[in-house]
Amino acid sequence: MDIGLAISATGLVKRFGERRVVDGVDIAVPTGMIYGVLGPNGAGKTTTLRMLLGIIEPDEGSRTLLGRAIPREASDSVGYLPEERGLYPAMKAREAIAFMGALRGLDLKIGRKRADGLLEAAGLGHAGDEKIRKLSKGMAQLVQLCGSVVHQPALLVLDEPFSGLDPVNQERLESLIRAERDRGATVLFSTHIMGHAERLCDRLAIIAGGKRRFEGTVAEARGMLPFKAYYVPHHDGDGLRALLPGDAERHHEGWTFTMPDAGIEALLMQLIEAGYGISGLSIERPSLHDAFVRIVGRDALEASA
Repeated sequence: MDIGLAISATGLVKRFGERRVVDGVDIAVPTGMIYGVLGPNGAGKTTTLRMLLGIIEPDEGSRTLLGRAIPREASDSVGYLPEERGLYPAMKAREAIAFMGALRGLDLKIGRKRADGLLEAAGLGHAGDEKIRKLSKGMAQLVQLCGSVVHQPALLVLDEPFSGLDPVNQERLESLIRAERDRGATVLFSTHIMGHAERLCDRLAIIAGGKRRFEGTVAEARGMLPFKAYYVPHHDGDGLRALLPGDAERHHEGWTFTMPDAGIEALLMQLIEAGYGISGLSIERPSLHDAFVRIVGRDALEASA
């Protein structure tokens, strides 16, 4: 795998009036990876993607896209699914995909042939001759994604691609994204839905308030928080709480608490010797959502809701 960078940006700033929507963001997207840009609503994700693509210019900072300092010079090698979806409603699905490829220099005949394969892979093999207006919102969104990859771009950029999709089409979209990565493309997508990022991303950046708050792998983000334990006693009693760590909280029939730094063995021995026993015990690794809340802050999340 090429370990170079498909996208590199340093100190990106974008102002709208007096507001700095993006405030000094650095991004480095390795070639051949799925890279997520996470953040609450209004964090500056879409503005960042548009600057990286050259749709809008930064007020400060620099960026390169597929080795080009002027991103639009690489546009034929890029597939882009914007947050605002748009297809000609009178077009048939196959023709819409081929047309989008033609805009990037792909021959229409080749585009139509590839469209059939892409539709089949997306579970829409039956829809090639259907007009866009007759498709559901989710189906139309998958058609537009197919149009974004029909020219087999080196870089695929997706802005909130899962928005509005039902669970079945979300799963299909995840499969298409993995297929693009496996083909050798670099995939950059923004989202505020942690589950998709947790399953898909090789690396990710977390943006909040226009600033990059974290960059790394999912495991590194989750590793910022300690493991949690869920303990269910065999016998309960008034003195049990005093033996547990200070952050222990009652949860259903048991207790949740942060794993002690020295491990849990000594605590379990105390609980057994005190007669409380062990009816159940599980150790849970923090989720990406937990890490996201810690990094972004609960106040920022509530303000974006």
